[in-house]
Amino acid sequence: MAPIGFIGLGIMGEGMACRLISQGVAGSDDVPLVVWNRTTSKCDDLKERYPDKNIEVKGTAREVVESCGITFSMLSTPEASRAVFEGDNGTLAGVSAGKYIIDCATLAECDMKRMDEQVKAKGGQFLEAPVSGSKGPAHSGQLIFLCAGDESIYLDTTVQSSLKAMGKAMHFFGTAGEVGYGTRAKLVVNSLMGTMMAAFGESLALAESVGLDGDKMLEVIGQGAIQSPMYALKGPKMLKKDHAPNFPLQHAHKDVKLAVDMAREAGVEYSVTESAEQLFRKAREDKELKVAGQDFSAVFESIHKDSKSDYSKKRSE
Repeated sequence: MAPIGFIGLGIMGEGMACRLISQGVAGSDDVPLVVWNRTTSKCDDLKERYPDKNIEVKGTAREVVESCGITFSMLSTPEASRAVFEGDNGTLAGVSAGKYIIDCATLAECDMKRMDEQVKAKGGQFLEAPVSGSKGPAHSGQLIFLCAGDESIYLDTTVQSSLKAMGKAMHFFGTAGEVGYGTRAKLVVNSLMGTMMAAFGESLALAESVGLDGDKMLEVIGQGAIQSPMYALKGPKMLKKDHAPNFPLQHAHKDVKLAVDMAREAGVEYSVTESAEQLFRKAREDKELKVAGQDFSAVFESIHKDSKSDYSKKRSE
């Protein structure tokens, strides 16, 4: 069997690549895992973690695609994705007839469509497969893949095994061959998550500011109809100012902004999400807080900073 490629070993890509190895999909003598990352040390770290596995590190994204039949890509931002994809030694440069490119990043719909057209022009095939989930689910194989584009790639036996190794569910949207629906689904999910976090942060700030015990309120929230795994996971850390990044705030803001733009183009009233986008943008741009690289739960710190209650003032000191 041909090697499987993986481009991008960041917060998400590292865990996804590890799942391909740990679940026996790639990394064997028969099916090497071929990797490239902008920071080479992350590739070296992966090899050190699995010294008995067949992991090949390439010097460029082009070399990964050239040596593999199937290549997954997971890059953090639209800017990084385009630079790696269209660079002289980038992903596209390695595409030839029969190559499968599967992009798992959250981009604008126009980005996915452009890549689809470029890959097809060189005889390759393209599947958009953005994921719902963050660092923890990536490492534990609990991602949800939201796919669209070339259905023959989606149904390929090796691709199916790969998606099952990295995720707990996969969905194919839209008409076969039409890219964009996966991105639309992802932006709907992430914009909802952003509004949930913004509202959650405001509610916790209000609770603390009127003298309610934060931990007790988390218990109450977890017992009712509004309970959420995200609230249960993030809440206790937020109260302790622990915002170690699983889903960086700057990436969350990017996704919410893309969703707001999509809603505007579709003519949909989206004012609640627009307000959340403003909260995340303010937190991202705050030079004093410096939370852009922290978890998106750090919007809570911006909420407290802008609040005038005695509790918020004391907490922000």
